[in-house]
Amino acid sequence: MRLRSLAATAAAGVLALTLASAPSATGSVRTDGTLDADGFALPGLPALPTIPGLPIPPLPTDLLVPRFTGAAVTAQPLDAPPVPQNPWLAPNGRSSMHNDAYSTDAYAVSGPTGRALTMRTASYGIRECATMAFDSHDRIVGLCGGLEGFTMMVIDPVTLRPVSQLQLSARDLGKAANPFTDLCGGTYFFLDGQDRAYATTTRSSIAEVQVGADGGLSKGRTWPLTSYLGADDCLVATGVDWSGRVWWFSQQGTVGTLDRATGAVKALELPDGEGIYNSVSSDETGGVYFVSTHRSYRLDAAADGTPEITWAIPYDRGSAKKPGMLSQGSGTSPTLIGERWIAIADNADPQSHVIVYDRRRGVPDGEREHCSVPVLQGGASTTENSLVAAGNSLIIENNYGYAGVQSTLLGKSTTPGVSRVMIDDEGCHVAWTNPTIAPTSVPKASLGNGLVYVYSKPPRKDLLDAWYVTAIDIRTGETRWSRLTGTGIQWNNHYAAIYLGPDGALYVATIVGLVRLADG
Repeated sequence: MRLRSLAATAAAGVLALTLASAPSATGSVRTDGTLDADGFALPGLPALPTIPGLPIPPLPTDLLVPRFTGAAVTAQPLDAPPVPQNPWLAPNGRSSMHNDAYSTDAYAVSGPTGRALTMRTASYGIRECATMAFDSHDRIVGLCGGLEGFTMMVIDPVTLRPVSQLQLSARDLGKAANPFTDLCGGTYFFLDGQDRAYATTTRSSIAEVQVGADGGLSKGRTWPLTSYLGADDCLVATGVDWSGRVWWFSQQGTVGTLDRATGAVKALELPDGEGIYNSVSSDETGGVYFVSTHRSYRLDAAADGTPEITWAIPYDRGSAKKPGMLSQGSGTSPTLIGERWIAIADNADPQSHVIVYDRRRGVPDGEREHCSVPVLQGGASTTENSLVAAGNSLIIENNYGYAGVQSTLLGKSTTPGVSRVMIDDEGCHVAWTNPTIAPTSVPKASLGNGLVYVYSKPPRKDLLDAWYVTAIDIRTGETRWSRLTGTGIQWNNHYAAIYLGPDGALYVATIVGLVRLADG
């Protein structure tokens, strides 16, 4: 009972420790303060407390768990279909949460192989940088959410110290049912080739933010979209097609386009009851792809920009919202592979499926589904994170059982399972299932070395909460190595993605900061 008491005390007190160890910003961090009418911070007014990047506080219990298991590997690159470069996005691997217009979650660069690993951390208070990109100077550009709202940050990729930050919008805690699962106006953004970020705000607008050569952030244009949404609706995601047209998506099922040159907006409403909780993809044929709580969609824009449904395919959304999900429906952004395939995971009972469709125009609806295969555990399978495109295959992670940070406290964890699904001309099949438990990470693949990375948490009877970066061999499904980040609630990534930087360093956000892991 004493150990349980100590573990509970540590879990309850470590966030306060994080804040206490995070003094106000020094002069090296440019920051803005209160919000103007568009939800942006106004320069010259009292600044919000900011963090100069002190390490995430460790706990003495770090010494009681394995620091590293497994062994370093030799890189074995994995072939994959090419991903065309959208001319309106930053280079592939650098533009958004899911890496590129195809949302492959895969990198050409070789990530950590486990050789003489070095780790650095930085604390930013109760603030998680769930979506990150990399600018033309290799700096991290992150959209970071906390109780106060959503802040754009530029972060040094080696020291993890903030270079600058700009609060985009405040969170209305009176409207948000749970600020830790609220996707409204601050989860997704994309970065273009001119280091301009386009993000949604809690005031139902799209905000343009310029990253300067020196790393400073400045407000660009703002496009209000309130008149196109219901009073209790909000913006969830933005994307851009191959013509440079910005697409926006609301949680209650309104989809629209924005012409940034003229400000013209066109909108389409989905059938009543369909919501949108995930990001979007696009391809070089003009298609824009997303998943509602009921159907998978391809949209194309008419000549005047009006969104038009090219095809919409229902999937099995299950009978209820499973533990680990933010909605009753698919938790995946659509993943594109090559010139033909698009893949999602459903929410079926008793077992989720990976579904692969032919995304091309002109395919009869009855022939559009290429294959559907059950994955993970029967009665305990679901994913709230997108599928990873690894060559001609997909990797899915089981998030069943994650109902919030309390689900992984005092040694508890969620349901195991990471699977690889192979695609061929005849259909698809499960190649392997690895027993690693990864409660909520957005996994990422390194095509440069043949590893897929997840953020794992094994259950422990001693009540300790140990979090690891785990590398799995894509070809065999074997766990190659795991590296401890730390013990305690402060290491929970809570739906944040894993990223690989241009130099191959691995990053994962936690609820209080950022971790960098690299080969020595």
